[in-house]
Amino acid sequence: MKQISFLRLTACAMTLAVSAGAVAADKIVMNIGWSTPADSSYSVAAKKFKELAEKYTNNAVDVKLRCCGQIGTEDDAFKAMQLGTVDAYFISQNNVSPHWPLMDVFVLPYVFQSEAHVTKVTTGPVGETIRKQILADTGVHLLTFGAPSYRDLFNSRQPINSMADMKGLKLRVPKNKVMIATFQAFGAEPVPLAWSETPTALQTKTIDGADNGTNVIKEMKFYEFSKHLVVLDHFAGVAPLFASERMMKKFSPAQAAAIRKAAVEAGAYHTEIQTKETADIRKWLVEQGGMVMTTPARGPFIAAAQKVQKEFAAEGGPKFSELVNLIQAAAK
Repeated sequence: MKQISFLRLTACAMTLAVSAGAVAADKIVMNIGWSTPADSSYSVAAKKFKELAEKYTNNAVDVKLRCCGQIGTEDDAFKAMQLGTVDAYFISQNNVSPHWPLMDVFVLPYVFQSEAHVTKVTTGPVGETIRKQILADTGVHLLTFGAPSYRDLFNSRQPINSMADMKGLKLRVPKNKVMIATFQAFGAEPVPLAWSETPTALQTKTIDGADNGTNVIKEMKFYEFSKHLVVLDHFAGVAPLFASERMMKKFSPAQAAAIRKAAVEAGAYHTEIQTKETADIRKWLVEQGGMVMTTPARGPFIAAAQKVQKEFAAEGGPKFSELVNLIQAAAK
């Protein structure tokens, strides 16, 4: 009898294991990638999205977090989502522009007056217009804009106390026309480089410096070989999370709504966390990272930036100009 009972229990356990496997197999797996380290700012939004997406879909969706370029680079991820070979990815707006030029409205220097201005735009009618237009034009879903932040400049050569000090600095920029034109207007020598090439170029001093989100300077330990930190607040960035049409088609309408809700709430959470951190990170970079921070007078930089704004508004056409006007109006 004991042997029969054991056999029955074993059979029951096997049945449960098979059933559990079937349930697991029925889950929709969503891989979310980003290019920076596992504990970087993107991970704050990614972890919150995972928590909420799985909760709101009653665990029908299994969100896998893939940091550090595991499933591709930021430079290539947008095209991969168009092809359906990547499920979802965090991509800074300047790396979206080569695939959807209207995104350059977010890249224009000094187009935003504050982080609150960025949030007002991304969570309001302008943000919704951009979501709809990018989906219509590219087939890629913009799930959330994420937290606003500024890009800080850093270099290994000299302190920057005025725009004159920018002359001749070889600064890495993403392969983005607006950013290249901006640093040229500031008097520097922009060097377009893929993100994957940037750390080595900084270490070998092939370039003098770059600009990145304040948190990225700390996360990537750029302070170890670039001691001059410059706060200009020239580019205000966001941390958009995109998803492919192929991924979104796997969800039922209710699941898709849950995914979008989770993304918006994760973006709001990310904003709350990161807004508090920028000043603290700058302080850490000086006190713990050994950087020397300067804050040059912005008048000459803003004047140069306004020329860049006008140039690209004229080149971008009516839709581009309209979005710029809407962004500027939102500051009032």
